[in-house]
Amino acid sequence: MNPRTVPGPRRFTLSLLILAVPLLLALLGPLFAGDPGPRAASFTLGGGHWAGTDFVGRDVWQQVLLGGRPVVLTALAATALAYAVALPLGLIAALTHRRWLEELVMRPLDVLLAVPSLLFLLLVAAVLTPDAGGLALLVALVNIPDAVRAVRAATAEAAARPAVEALRMQGETWWRTAIGYVGRSALRTLAADAGVRLTGVLYLVATAAFLGVGAEPDAADWAVMVDRNRTGMFLQPWAVVLPAVLIMALTMGTNLLFDAALTRPDRGPGRDRPGRRTTQDRRDQGPTQDRVPQPGRTPAPPSPTDGPPRAPGRDEKSNPCI
Repeated sequence: MNPRTVPGPRRFTLSLLILAVPLLLALLGPLFAGDPGPRAASFTLGGGHWAGTDFVGRDVWQQVLLGGRPVVLTALAATALAYAVALPLGLIAALTHRRWLEELVMRPLDVLLAVPSLLFLLLVAAVLTPDAGGLALLVALVNIPDAVRAVRAATAEAAARPAVEALRMQGETWWRTAIGYVGRSALRTLAADAGVRLTGVLYLVATAAFLGVGAEPDAADWAVMVDRNRTGMFLQPWAVVLPAVLIMALTMGTNLLFDAALTRPDRGPGRDRPGRRTTQDRRDQGPTQDRVPQPGRTPAPPSPTDGPPRAPGRDEKSNPCI
């Protein structure tokens, strides 16, 4: 079943169900993980470990409960930081009348945009050793150029409306004009971009942790679990399958949820306003007469010799002065 073919409410419910499982495990999992037990043999099933053990003999299910929170919190923090910087910069570029100011804002971001995101993370990781907070800052930094361009493109049309000039002439503050009118006009577009960007940030955070950036080699992290346990995938596949499926469900559920929340339901025949005829109704009924004939009287057809209808104000009989 393709989630995009599911109608409105059911599509929203389906996306919530897909997202709820990894999100609840990520946020509430550490509360139920308990204390780590004694380690067993690597890549084994049974022995009290229903999901088996990982590459160092730890319980896989306990690592799954502990490993989702770093991925989710880092991705949310990186997305929030990216938009905290991108929103004011994009609005400044869209609303300013000074060409040099727009160039000053956009051109340095173009330089950063030319560097691939993952390459930038690896270059910084080769010089520094970022932790989870540093990884969130790096991921936010590589997403700022795209986010600024998205904000500027979404608000450029609203910023050129005459209403913006009217607000300026009334003495409204820049923030009230930018946020209250221009930003609100592009709210749906920016929300859709935020959903897509959060999905990309989740992918980038997981990839960086998979490559050892921002996470310890034996950390309880879903991406690290996939990396460290892939050598024993054919011996004990659950150590790789469980975190990989949860990461996939988290990214796919986030994208589907934003898509379902921002999709306007199609207006069907029963959703039209009462008393309002649709275009199809007008085509079916044909042209209508402006005047309804009175009962018992049949309107006479117009004569070919009649001239054009005279305006009521120019009719001699309608003028009481004549």
